[in-house]
Amino acid sequence: MIKLIGVLIVVIGFIFKVETLFTVLVAGIATGLVAGLDFNEILTILGQSFVANRAVSLFILTLPVIGILERYGLRQRAVYLIEKLGKLTTGGVLSIYMFARQIAGALSIRMSGHPQFVRPLVNPMAQAAGTSQNGELNEEEEEEIKALSAASENYGNFYGQNLFAGSSGVLLIASTLTQFGYDVTGLAIAKASIIMAVIAFIVAAVQFRLYDKKLSRRIKK
Repeated sequence: MIKLIGVLIVVIGFIFKVETLFTVLVAGIATGLVAGLDFNEILTILGQSFVANRAVSLFILTLPVIGILERYGLRQRAVYLIEKLGKLTTGGVLSIYMFARQIAGALSIRMSGHPQFVRPLVNPMAQAAGTSQNGELNEEEEEEIKALSAASENYGNFYGQNLFAGSSGVLLIASTLTQFGYDVTGLAIAKASIIMAVIAFIVAAVQFRLYDKKLSRRIKK
């Protein structure tokens, strides 16, 4: 049981909100020591594991890039663009983004994500459209638009990723069905996914449009 001390360290670290990387590192070293490895062996294993899986951490590079772009006016330029368009509503911005997200998924283009796209661009543009059409937004409305912006990403990603026949999800579905005796291909699954992507877009567009009307009613009051 003592060899599971690493699990206990991770649990304690999460409970007391200790830095995640430090917690995992300590857990790894402790597990190695109780397993009878010397310190150099432990460091070698940690280094080899990091090198073998370094591609997993590449997304971290996007965070400082987005931060630099925001510092030099990315959000302000996005807001300015929406204000210049004039008639574009919050629902319109989110519908356009979701459609673009689905098209990107169908082409297997990784263009987006919550930290890379929604937070610095989509949400500010949606809020700017709401302000342009309905005046200053209150805190509750700002939070609602944040939620809808995140939803547009989730809708577009979830229903768009299966539109590409070579995506990992489609290939997994195809291989699983083939094992159970169904003669299907990735292309057939992608074609079958089109109807759900269309329905999802229509339902989301209606949801966004209803929110536009909700904001308009607030102004009329």
